[in-house]
Amino acid sequence: MAWSLGANSNSPPFAPAIGANAVSTMRAAFLIGILAAAGALTQGGAISETVGADLIDGVAITPLGATTGLLVAASFMAFGVYSGYPVPAAFATTGAMVGVGLSLGGDPALDTYRRIGTFWLLVPPVSGGLAYLTATLLRRDDVPDTVGVPLLAGVVAGILANVRLGVIPHPERAQGSVAEAVAAAVGGVTAVPTAFGVDPVVVLVTLAFAAVGFRFIRRRTRASVEKGIRTFLLALGSVVAFSSGGSQVGLATGPLENLYGTALGLPAIVLMGVGASGILAGAWMGAPRLLQATSREYAQLGLRRSIAALVPGFVIAQAAITLGIPISFNNIIISGVIGGGLAAGSAGVSRRKIGVTVGFWVITLVTSVAIGFGLYRLLSTTLGIA
Repeated sequence: MAWSLGANSNSPPFAPAIGANAVSTMRAAFLIGILAAAGALTQGGAISETVGADLIDGVAITPLGATTGLLVAASFMAFGVYSGYPVPAAFATTGAMVGVGLSLGGDPALDTYRRIGTFWLLVPPVSGGLAYLTATLLRRDDVPDTVGVPLLAGVVAGILANVRLGVIPHPERAQGSVAEAVAAAVGGVTAVPTAFGVDPVVVLVTLAFAAVGFRFIRRRTRASVEKGIRTFLLALGSVVAFSSGGSQVGLATGPLENLYGTALGLPAIVLMGVGASGILAGAWMGAPRLLQATSREYAQLGLRRSIAALVPGFVIAQAAITLGIPISFNNIIISGVIGGGLAAGSAGVSRRKIGVTVGFWVITLVTSVAIGFGLYRLLSTTLGIA
């Protein structure tokens, strides 16, 4: 499953960069593997817990249940890799685990479904809308590239200061951010009270990161607008690939949470390491095919529209990780690609490809529930497991 995720769902972050000829396909696949594996190790815990424990009430996922769910989801992923149509990993895994949980005799976790479903429904309009607006602004003659692109870089850098990482301790949760770590380090000497529930040191660190990002890209764009934009596009692809690893690894490791934590008593980092290794191998071995499909067939993007496609992807991915919501990176990035492409007219967007892809998404969610339910019932009956 992790291999399929590395080949499928971790590929889209670099697709706009390849479409804009900012990086080669093979180099992008290499970078995706390294960055997504790092994201899996440091950010994967929240999504893994949701998939493993929060989708079904009243029962714990058994080893046979985990095997069944992963088999169903990985089969959908492998089909997407070899057919060239990106199958949404979150849809396949969520559907499969819900089907298995129901077959085990569990109750539907309706509150979780409403929360996840609302987020999923908001992704296409939010991602596509933000990409459209960003691409439109970047194309305006009265907003020079030496101002617009560095401002976006500043926003991304400011968000990076607040990205939650498992390697940074936090007193109230499993993951902390760089800004929070700095605030904790100086908390004993600062006399400035917390305002609106936000530590002022966190705000200052965020602004410092934003200033550094703005200044770096501004210097690059002043020296050469094209090189500066390409630099920012590659940086965006890198942080989005990192985020994709953190959000996607839980789809592979979530079903195994009960086995690794309760039955085997192993720390979570061991399970994350297994998932990260699979993502790394999948990205290196299977990503190039899907990279070609997503970068060439959905829209012929330029540099500015490619940036517009990635910025909302990064924001939405980090929001999902913070909330512990499994998401489809194909859904996010493809929506952004479409929104950025429409900013210059619909001629570069393949409507047939979009329609077929959306159809695959719906079919994946519905059929994965049914197959997960039926396959677990068949295996448990055949093997004599209650």
